[in-house]
Amino acid sequence: MSKILIRGARILGGEPQDVLIDGETVAEVGTGIEAPDGATVVEAAGQILLPGLVDLHTHLREPGREDSETVLTGTKAAAAGGFTAVHAMANTFPVADTAGVVEQVWRLGRESGYCDVQPIGAVTVGLEGKKLAELGAMHDSAAGVKVFSDDGKCVDDAVIMRRALEYVKAFDGVVAQHAQEPRLTEGAQMNEGIVSAELGLGGWPAVAEESIIARDVLLAAHVGSRVHICHLSTAGSVEIVRWAKSKGWNVTAEVTPHHLLLTDELVRTYNPVYKVNPPLRTEADVMALREALADGTIDCVATDHAPHPHEDKDCEWAAAAMGMVGLETALSVVQQTMVDTGLLDWAGVADRMSFRPAAIGRLEGHGRPVSAGEPANLTLVDPAYRGAVDPAGFASRSRNTPYEGRELPGRVTHTFLRGRATVVDGKLA
Repeated sequence: MSKILIRGARILGGEPQDVLIDGETVAEVGTGIEAPDGATVVEAAGQILLPGLVDLHTHLREPGREDSETVLTGTKAAAAGGFTAVHAMANTFPVADTAGVVEQVWRLGRESGYCDVQPIGAVTVGLEGKKLAELGAMHDSAAGVKVFSDDGKCVDDAVIMRRALEYVKAFDGVVAQHAQEPRLTEGAQMNEGIVSAELGLGGWPAVAEESIIARDVLLAAHVGSRVHICHLSTAGSVEIVRWAKSKGWNVTAEVTPHHLLLTDELVRTYNPVYKVNPPLRTEADVMALREALADGTIDCVATDHAPHPHEDKDCEWAAAAMGMVGLETALSVVQQTMVDTGLLDWAGVADRMSFRPAAIGRLEGHGRPVSAGEPANLTLVDPAYRGAVDPAGFASRSRNTPYEGRELPGRVTHTFLRGRATVVDGKLA
């Protein structure tokens, strides 16, 4: 079993300490730890040591769209971004709505070796919103599915949503809702507001998100089940989730890095790289999302990593696919928007990007403290680094990043998955 000594790292941003990894676990944490014979020593002075990051919302595209991403390339991107576990969304081809498909994705994740992959099962057959998928069979499969979502589409039928919430309650599952009232967003191309009016593009109104969230928190309370709100994007949505939590209801929510930083003003460029669902919102929404993440109303950051091939983005705005890659830049965006602004410290980052997403997904072995006896799923970050984003160096198969050429802070130098280095000195192992 290999031994690794991380020397002088600031655990969750605290005082410098040494961490000894022995095999798959953290063996010792303290100061002045001597390196055992044959141990690899990582000099980490000035760096932040975090538990391995966990993403609740990743599109790995396999099976069916391997031209965009595969489980292997997606997990390489995840490791490069400091993630040790990702939840893979169900909108694949075929859809992950059966035990067979979720087990296939789970096994591909195990074979990749870069990151644990926890499949998310579809709520409805074929994501069509008409009939519940095999929720129990997916949960009982080798993949052990706990999170279900039709992400990319909203479960807009209230009866179907209620039945799903009732069903997953039996095994402590959670329904993750893509909150989008479809009839309010027909033909939508961007956020509905001043910019959409000036550009003449179809608007995606905030109320299309907020009305579904309001309905679903009420349904979750009625059933006594768990609902999770995907990629929350408006100030109004924040207030609804805050109200639901004040009632003691079992509601959680996520925000993406791009909704913490970017606004609909960027759509004036007509660059399809900024086309995403839900759309980029206003500066006021961005500020409300940051405050809600800081105060815990929003539980976690999730990337909504949505890779697309070049031809699906290098076209006119109306024809372009919606989505952005995000795994390799997520931590840098969170540092810029939350840490460097004083809204969160590094312990808060660990909570929002590791502890809480692992807890929501009921994911064992991840989101654990950096202490002796715990699994050695760890991420080392150099917070002093500054550099321009160059998608040519991405591990992802796709390059549709909204940050190309933008300077972002922080760099993941090392990632460890159960004691094995998947990233060393900023490069995939």
